[in-house]
Amino acid sequence: MEDAGQDEGFERFLKRAANLGISDCTTNLSLHPQSPTSCLGHSLTVSHFPDAGGRGLAAVRDIKKGELVLRVPKSVLITRDSLLKDEKLCSFVNNNTYSSLSPTQILAVCLLYEMGKGKSSWWYPYLMHLPRSYDVLASFSEFEMQALQVDDAIWTAEKAVSKAKSEWKEANSLMDALKLKPQLLTFRAWIWASATISSRALHIPWDEAGCLCPVGDLFNYAAPGEESDDLENAVHLMNASSLEDTSLSNGETTDDFIGDQPDTGLERLTDGGFDENMAAYCFYARKNYKKGTQVLLGYGTYTNLELLEHYGFLLNENPNDKVFIPLEPSMYSFISWPKVSMYIHQDGKPSFALLSALRLWATLPNQRRSISHLVYSGSRLSVYNEISVLKWISKNCAMILSNLPTVIEEDSLLLSTINKIENLDKPTELGKLLCASGGEARAFVEASDLQKGKNGSELMFSGKTKRAMERWKLAVQWRISYKKTLIDCISYCTVTINSLSSQNFLATRTK
Repeated sequence: MEDAGQDEGFERFLKRAANLGISDCTTNLSLHPQSPTSCLGHSLTVSHFPDAGGRGLAAVRDIKKGELVLRVPKSVLITRDSLLKDEKLCSFVNNNTYSSLSPTQILAVCLLYEMGKGKSSWWYPYLMHLPRSYDVLASFSEFEMQALQVDDAIWTAEKAVSKAKSEWKEANSLMDALKLKPQLLTFRAWIWASATISSRALHIPWDEAGCLCPVGDLFNYAAPGEESDDLENAVHLMNASSLEDTSLSNGETTDDFIGDQPDTGLERLTDGGFDENMAAYCFYARKNYKKGTQVLLGYGTYTNLELLEHYGFLLNENPNDKVFIPLEPSMYSFISWPKVSMYIHQDGKPSFALLSALRLWATLPNQRRSISHLVYSGSRLSVYNEISVLKWISKNCAMILSNLPTVIEEDSLLLSTINKIENLDKPTELGKLLCASGGEARAFVEASDLQKGKNGSELMFSGKTKRAMERWKLAVQWRISYKKTLIDCISYCTVTINSLSSQNFLATRTK
C-alpha cells in the first residue's frame, strides 16, 4: 500500500497526464472538457485490488464491450525515437560502433540514460512511478531457480539469466561511453530496465522494441480463457476438415471436447493498439464491465512460466497454463502435430493432440495407416485403446510427481509459512518460524542476507531479502500449480477409465 506522499505524487502524475492529452473520455473533448486534476474520471479511476494485481483501473460507470476507454497521444509514448531527441544520446547510439545492439537493448540503454537525468527528464513524473524492481526469471538467484524444482522450468530461468547477462555485457561499452552513474551500470539496473520493457512495453508498428505508455500500463492482466480453447479446436478441426465425420462400429463418435467450430472471426487476444487516424494508442473494453469492477487488458496467451519470465507474476487460475510430459522418441515418428501442442491442460485434461497421438501410438503398427483418419477426426478407436492411453498418461504423471523433491502438501505448508513470515510484526517470531520449517527454509536463510538484531536473537530482513522471499514464494506457487495439474490429470484419467470400464462391462452383459 502506498503512503500519503506516494499517493500525492501519483495524483500530480495524473494531472500532468491530463495536460498532455491522455484521456478516458470517449466523446468529443470540446463537449466534455478534460478534468484539470486528472486524466481519468469519465470512464476509469485508479483503484487498489489486493488480490487481483494491486494498483489497477476500475470502471466509474457501466462500460460496454468494445468501447474506447483510454487514449494516449503519440507525443506522450516513450519510444527510442522520442528518447533519441536528446542530442548527446543520439550521437552515441547512432555511432556504428554500437550497431550490433538490438532495438530492445538500445531502448533499455536509453531508459537508463533518461533515469540518470533525474528531475530534469521530461518523463520524470512517469519514471518515478515505475516499480523499483521486478520478479522476472532473469532476476532469480540460484536458490530461487532451484526452488522451481522442474528441470524445464529451471532451464528456462537459467536461460533467461544468461541472456540478460549477455545483453548487459554487450551494452556495457555504450553505457560507459554515455558516462551513466555507477548505480545505473550494474546488472541489477539492467534487469530493471529490460524488465520494464518486457513487462510494460506495447506493440507499435514502427519500432519492434515497442513503447512505454503512461497510464495505459496501469491495466492489469486478464488471461484469455475460452477463446484459447476455441483456437486449439479450430486448428485441429482444420486438420480434419477434409475428413468426413466418422462413427465407429461400436457407436463411439468424435469426443465431446472437440466442440462446435468457432466463428471465423476469433476474439482478438489483445485489447489495444496504435490508431494512425487518432495519432494515439487506444484501449478498448474486452467485455462488459459494471461500475466499480476492475477493467483488465489481455496481453496475450501465456503460461504461468511465461508470465514469470516476461512479467514477474503468475495466476492462481490460468486457463492457458499447461504441463508437458515426456514422450518416447518413437512417438513423434508417425504424427504430424508439433511437440508444443501435446500437453496437459491446467484443469488436468490431456490436449487434443496428445490424446490423438497416443491413440495412434497404442495401435498396432500395421493398423495405424488404416485408422489414422479416425484419430485425426478426434474419434476414440476402442475402449481398450482409450484405457491403455489414459493409463499411460496417468502412470507418467505419477512418475513425474514421484521424482520431484517435495509433494504438494509440503509445498502448501511451506507457502503458508512464507505468507506468515511476510506478515510478521515481531522480528523475534521470525527465527521460530524458520526453525520450525524444513530444510528449504534453512537453505533460504543461508542463501539470503538475514542478519541478527542487536540482542543477537532477532533475525532482521533487508529490502533485498524481502525481494528474494517474494521470488521464492513465486517459485513455490509455480511448482504447486504444476503439481496440481498433474494430480488433476491422474484423477481425470482414473474417473474416465472407471467410466469406460463400466460402460464396457454393461455392453458385454447385454450381448
